[in-house]
Amino acid sequence: MKQTISVLVENQAGVLNRITSLFSRRAFNIHSLAVGVTDDPSVSRITIIVESGNSVMEQVEKQLNKLVEVIKVRTLEENSYIGRELMILKVSANSRTRPNIMTLCQICGAKVSDISPTSMTMELSDTPDRLDSFQEMMRTFNILEVVRTGVIALQKGGGKI
Repeated sequence: MKQTISVLVENQAGVLNRITSLFSRRAFNIHSLAVGVTDDPSVSRITIIVESGNSVMEQVEKQLNKLVEVIKVRTLEENSYIGRELMILKVSANSRTRPNIMTLCQICGAKVSDISPTSMTMELSDTPDRLDSFQEMMRTFNILEVVRTGVIALQKGGGKI
Protein backbone atom coordinates (compact mmCIF):
# COMPACT_ATOMS: atom_id res chain seq x y z
CA MET A 1 0.00 0.00 0.00
CA LYS A 2 1.34 3.42 -0.93
CA GLN A 3 1.48 6.01 1.84
CA THR A 4 1.72 9.78 1.37
CA ILE A 5 3.65 11.60 4.07
CA SER A 6 3.83 15.36 4.38
CA VAL A 7 6.67 16.75 6.49
CA LEU A 8 7.32 20.37 7.46
CA VAL A 9 10.99 20.97 8.20
CA GLU A 10 13.39 23.80 8.93
CA ASN A 11 14.94 24.89 5.64
CA GLN A 12 18.54 23.86 6.42
CA ALA A 13 21.30 21.94 4.65
CA GLY A 14 21.38 18.21 5.44
CA VAL A 15 17.75 17.85 6.57
CA LEU A 16 16.68 15.93 3.46
CA ASN A 17 19.60 13.52 3.89
CA ARG A 18 18.63 12.75 7.51
CA ILE A 19 15.01 12.15 6.53
CA THR A 20 15.74 9.89 3.57
CA SER A 21 18.24 7.95 5.71
CA LEU A 22 15.36 6.88 7.98
CA PHE A 23 13.67 5.28 4.99
CA SER A 24 16.78 3.66 3.53
CA ARG A 25 17.74 2.08 6.89
CA ARG A 26 14.36 0.33 6.86
CA ALA A 27 14.77 -0.68 3.18
CA PHE A 28 11.75 1.38 2.06
CA ASN A 29 11.69 2.34 -1.58
CA ILE A 30 10.72 5.99 -1.98
CA HIS A 31 8.39 6.15 -5.01
CA SER A 32 8.21 9.92 -5.07
CA LEU A 33 9.96 12.75 -3.26
CA ALA A 34 9.22 16.44 -3.70
CA VAL A 35 10.68 19.32 -1.69
CA GLY A 36 9.89 23.02 -1.80
CA VAL A 37 9.78 26.10 0.37
CA THR A 38 6.47 27.19 1.86
CA ASP A 39 5.05 30.68 2.35
CA ASP A 40 7.70 30.98 5.10
CA PRO A 41 11.18 30.80 3.48
CA SER A 42 12.62 29.24 6.65
CA VAL A 43 10.27 26.24 6.32
CA SER A 44 10.17 23.57 3.58
CA ARG A 45 7.53 20.95 2.85
CA ILE A 46 8.62 17.47 1.87
CA THR A 47 6.09 15.13 0.28
CA ILE A 48 7.15 11.48 0.31
CA ILE A 49 5.32 8.54 -1.29
CA VAL A 50 6.42 5.12 0.01
CA GLU A 51 5.16 1.55 -0.14
CA SER A 52 4.58 0.12 3.34
CA GLY A 53 2.11 -1.06 5.95
CA ASN A 54 0.35 1.21 8.48
CA SER A 55 2.17 -0.13 11.56
CA VAL A 56 5.57 0.42 9.98
CA MET A 57 4.61 3.96 8.95
CA GLU A 58 3.60 4.81 12.51
CA GLN A 59 7.13 3.90 13.60
CA VAL A 60 8.70 5.98 10.80
CA GLU A 61 6.45 8.91 11.72
CA LYS A 62 7.66 8.69 15.35
CA GLN A 63 11.28 8.56 14.17
CA LEU A 64 10.76 11.58 11.90
CA ASN A 65 9.25 13.54 14.79
CA LYS A 66 12.42 12.92 16.82
CA LEU A 67 14.57 14.82 14.31
CA VAL A 68 15.30 18.32 15.61
CA GLU A 69 14.66 20.03 12.25
CA VAL A 70 11.26 18.39 11.75
CA ILE A 71 8.41 20.73 12.65
CA LYS A 72 5.44 18.46 11.87
CA VAL A 73 4.71 15.12 10.20
CA ARG A 74 1.39 13.91 8.85
CA THR A 75 0.49 10.74 6.96
CA LEU A 76 -2.22 11.81 4.52
CA GLU A 77 -5.08 9.37 4.15
CA GLU A 78 -6.20 8.42 0.66
CA ASN A 79 -9.00 10.74 -0.58
CA SER A 80 -8.17 13.31 2.14
CA TYR A 81 -5.64 15.26 0.07
CA ILE A 82 -5.12 16.85 -3.31
CA GLY A 83 -2.00 15.47 -4.98
CA ARG A 84 -0.49 16.57 -8.27
CA GLU A 85 2.63 15.85 -10.27
CA LEU A 86 4.18 17.79 -13.15
CA MET A 87 5.40 16.05 -16.29
CA ILE A 88 7.27 17.56 -19.23
CA LEU A 89 7.29 15.29 -22.26
CA LYS A 90 8.97 15.67 -25.67
CA VAL A 91 7.84 13.69 -28.72
CA SER A 92 8.84 13.52 -32.36
CA ALA A 93 6.52 15.67 -34.44
CA ASN A 94 6.12 16.78 -38.02
CA SER A 95 3.42 18.56 -39.99
CA ARG A 96 1.49 15.29 -40.39
CA THR A 97 1.48 14.22 -36.70
CA ARG A 98 1.20 17.66 -35.07
CA PRO A 99 -2.64 17.93 -35.35
CA ASN A 100 -3.09 14.53 -33.64
CA ILE A 101 -0.71 15.52 -30.85
CA MET A 102 -2.54 18.83 -30.39
CA THR A 103 -5.89 17.02 -30.15
CA LEU A 104 -4.59 14.74 -27.39
CA CYS A 105 -3.13 17.75 -25.58
CA GLN A 106 -6.49 19.55 -25.67
CA ILE A 107 -8.38 16.48 -24.43
CA CYS A 108 -5.93 15.85 -21.57
CA GLY A 109 -5.32 19.49 -20.63
CA ALA A 110 -1.63 19.51 -21.58
CA LYS A 111 0.06 22.76 -22.54
CA VAL A 112 2.42 22.87 -25.52
CA SER A 113 5.61 24.51 -24.26
CA ASP A 114 7.87 24.21 -27.30
CA ILE A 115 7.58 23.37 -30.98
CA SER A 116 10.42 22.73 -33.39
CA PRO A 117 10.37 21.34 -36.95
CA THR A 118 11.02 17.82 -35.57
CA SER A 119 9.54 17.80 -32.04
CA MET A 120 6.93 19.08 -29.62
CA THR A 121 7.29 19.51 -25.86
CA MET A 122 4.23 19.46 -23.62
CA GLU A 123 3.67 19.98 -19.91
CA LEU A 124 0.87 18.52 -17.84
CA SER A 125 0.07 18.75 -14.15
CA ASP A 126 -2.31 16.07 -12.89
CA THR A 127 -2.57 12.90 -10.82
CA PRO A 128 0.10 10.24 -11.42
CA ASP A 129 -2.47 7.90 -13.02
CA ARG A 130 -3.58 10.52 -15.53
CA LEU A 131 0.03 11.38 -16.33
CA ASP A 132 0.70 7.68 -16.93
CA SER A 133 -2.28 7.58 -19.34
CA PHE A 134 -1.11 10.68 -21.21
CA GLN A 135 2.41 9.29 -21.48
CA GLU A 136 1.06 5.98 -22.80
CA MET A 137 -0.99 7.79 -25.48
CA MET A 138 2.09 9.77 -26.53
CA ARG A 139 4.15 6.60 -27.09
CA THR A 140 2.73 6.30 -30.62
CA PHE A 141 4.53 9.57 -31.49
CA ASN A 142 7.97 8.34 -30.32
CA ILE A 143 8.75 9.86 -26.92
CA LEU A 144 12.16 11.54 -26.97
CA GLU A 145 12.38 12.63 -23.32
CA VAL A 146 10.25 12.63 -20.17
CA VAL A 147 10.76 14.23 -16.78
CA ARG A 148 8.40 14.08 -13.79
CA THR A 149 8.57 16.01 -10.54
CA GLY A 150 7.05 13.61 -8.06
CA VAL A 151 3.80 14.22 -6.22
CA ILE A 152 3.11 17.30 -4.11
CA ALA A 153 0.11 17.14 -1.81
CA LEU A 154 -2.06 19.28 0.47
CA GLN A 155 -4.78 18.15 2.84
CA LYS A 156 -8.33 18.86 1.62
CA GLY A 157 -10.65 21.21 3.48
CA GLY A 158 -9.84 23.69 6.22
CA GLY A 159 -7.26 21.55 8.01
CA LYS A 160 -3.56 21.98 7.53
CA ILE A 161 -0.43 20.18 8.56
